[in-house]
Amino acid sequence: MESVSEATGEGMQGTNESVNVVVGVPIYRAGAYILDKFLANQKEIQQNYPSSELVFATNEPDFIGELEGALSHWALRGKVLCYETIKPDYAKSRFWNIACGREAIRQYTLSKTKAKYLLTLDADMTYNPCVAMIMERGINNYDAVFSGYAMRDLGVTLAGGGCCMLTATVVGKIGYRCIEFKNGVAISEDTLLEFDLINSCKRVKKGFFLAISHFDNEGQARLMGPHPVGLYRRITHSVFVRYILIRASIAFKHNIGDWLNALIYRLLGAMRAVPLLSKHR
Repeated sequence: MESVSEATGEGMQGTNESVNVVVGVPIYRAGAYILDKFLANQKEIQQNYPSSELVFATNEPDFIGELEGALSHWALRGKVLCYETIKPDYAKSRFWNIACGREAIRQYTLSKTKAKYLLTLDADMTYNPCVAMIMERGINNYDAVFSGYAMRDLGVTLAGGGCCMLTATVVGKIGYRCIEFKNGVAISEDTLLEFDLINSCKRVKKGFFLAISHFDNEGQARLMGPHPVGLYRRITHSVFVRYILIRASIAFKHNIGDWLNALIYRLLGAMRAVPLLSKHR
């Protein structure tokens, strides 16, 4: 999979050597329902980590001006990239948009900065303002770090692209991609990133390292704070189990890992063994 990206804004000539962390966020208008909350949070993040840069990627050309205006309004150091979603004719999954957006940000990070890290976030979440520092501390002696968060619909993800930091070495070697089979089953870019990290023998760290709020809508979110990883997730997220599940999903053209996780989560929830995640406004 390839994506075509065009960077907009000032300062795009040459390489930005003052950026240590690129904060990459794919975004589209319909999904930007907490944009002001998100940008206020990003302002705090940049104040805590001045050598970071916020990079939006959108495939909606008419959204570029609004995003650039928002960056200027909040006095944020940032750029807006416009990319093309390239996918097979039969493909319908939204994963293609996300994968191409993240790939456009990866290419920008490689060609326009000398950043040590790429931190991928999502525009429907807010984060501990120290997220960049927390993730940078966590990635010491690792190639990639994932911090888990609550999903909007059901359950928890421990290896999602909504809070992931990659080293420059990984950014230079592993691209973003997704797979969609003609039966309609699709495997997301974050699942395949994890698979490619395992295949490349990279060191991956997972945990719940910081507070993250995942918004269902403009006013309601599911909050998950830092806490230890339980036995169930330590087992199901071991390198061996994840490799087998993802490999089997590709072979059988069915997302076995997601199906199994949802089934077990529902069973545990039915037995009241899993506490409900808090809702807050």
